[in-house]
Formats: sequence, structure tokens, C-alpha cells
Amino acid sequence: MSLQAFALILLAGLIHAGWNIAAKKAGGDARFAFFSSLLLVVVWAPLAWWVGHDVVPHWGWQAWALVAVSGVLHLAYYVILLRGYRQADLTVVYPLARGSGPLISSLFAIVVLGEEISQLGLLGVAGVVLGVFLIAGGPGLLRARQDPVARLRLHQGLLYGLLTGVFIAGYTVVDGYGVKVLLLSPILIDYLGSCLRVLLLSPVVLRDLPEARVLWTVQWRWALLVAVVSPVAYVLVLFAMQSAPISHVAPAREVSMLFAALIGGHLLREGDRLVRMVGAVLIALGVTALGLG
Repeated sequence: MSLQAFALILLAGLIHAGWNIAAKKAGGDARFAFFSSLLLVVVWAPLAWWVGHDVVPHWGWQAWALVAVSGVLHLAYYVILLRGYRQADLTVVYPLARGSGPLISSLFAIVVLGEEISQLGLLGVAGVVLGVFLIAGGPGLLRARQDPVARLRLHQGLLYGLLTGVFIAGYTVVDGYGVKVLLLSPILIDYLGSCLRVLLLSPVVLRDLPEARVLWTVQWRWALLVAVVSPVAYVLVLFAMQSAPISHVAPAREVSMLFAALIGGHLLREGDRLVRMVGAVLIALGVTALGLG
């Protein structure tokens, strides 16, 4: 992995942790996903037009099919993630989602796409996975909680975190194929996928417009923050994929857990800070091993 790609992933990790904390504090559902996607389409329209006005008209069916599949996968990921944030702690849902997704996508890239990874890179993947496990609660995840409410909250966090990770793996592989094989612009993949999400989520908002207006007045600031910064994080990752293997980029994205542990744990005041900080250090070491390997 080049130093440039590594730097892009570090910056993307910081931004990604930030917008996830914002989404958690918003406490929104699919309508929040609509608000943020709609604002994203408006805010980033000039850049998308500048990048794609002379390119998109020449796209074939493969490019449009990839954008459609990517948009659906991102939509499912986002809605499930938001539901997980409403039902459980960010410091459970977020690390499990971020850890299981890259692990699945890396294995797919190695086994199916034939990408190679060194022994140091494998140690890096192991460090990321172990670090994510500790941040999610460590050995406490294997013990039944005495409090039934806390136990249910933990189980929901595990379920939504892992389910989100499946969709992360899906869109990572699909979008990676788009930028590496079809040579599509990362900006256009993300932007046009957001346009599709707005269309697919519109019926959810139109079903109860009065309630949607109330939610908008409460959540629009958080939605605007997510709309402005979230595309930056993911487009940086897609640019990194253009010059580095998916099996390296995907786990390296977990550097965002280091920032989430430092920032999110403090702001949200969720427990097990020491264990989760150890996990964050392991993730940082794992990311370094991936960069070198």
C-alpha cells in the first residue's frame, strides 16, 4: 500500500467516525437516511456535474447496473446501521459493523478475485479483528448479562452490527470493482447511488408527511453534517482502492475505530473504555502492518 493511499485511509477514518457519531446522536430512522441523502444530492450536485457531465452519457449498461447495485447495498447498510444505533450502543454496533465488513470483503478479494496478501498483512487483519472484538466489549460479549434489558440491548447491537457488516462487505467489493475494473469515478459512484437512495426512500417519507416535517425540524442539522462529510470519507477510500488492493484497503479502514474510541467513547459516555482503548491500539497496529505488508 502506497503512502498516499495510507494517508487517504487515515483521513477517511477520522471523517467516518465523526459522521457516525452525528448519526447516533440524531437517533433517526429511514427518514433521516432520506434527509441526509437528499441534502447530499443538493450539496454535491455542482461537483458531480463537473466530474460527470461529459462522462455519464457514454456509460454502458455495466456501469449503470453497478451504480444501481451499489445504491441498494448502501441504502440497506445505512438504514440497518441507523436502526442499530437506536437499539444499542454505538461502541458495540459500530466496531462490529466496521470489523466484520472488511474481514468478509478481504476474504472475498483473496479467495475469489485472486488478490495476494503477505504474512504481515495477515497479522494486520488479525490485529484489526481482535481490536474490534475488544472495542465491542471483549470477553464480556461471551458472558450473559444479568440485566435482561442490558442483555437485549447487547444482543441487538451484535445482530445489527454483524448485519451491517455484511452490507459493508457487499458494497466494498462492488464499488471496488467499479473503480478498479470499470474505471468509474469514485465521486460518480457515490453521488448517483445517493440519487437512487432518495428515490427509494421517498415513499417512506410521503407515507406520513406531517411526522416527516416534525422530524426534519429536529434532525436537519445532523442530516446536513452527514451529507457534507460522509461522501468525503468514502470517496477517499475509493480513490485509495484505485492504487491499493481491496484486501488491504478494507481492513485498513478500521483505523476509524481508533478515532471512534477516543472521541465517541468520551462524548457518548459508553462503558468499558480501557478495554476498548486497548482494542483501538491493536487496530492501529494492525493497520500499520497492513500498510507495510
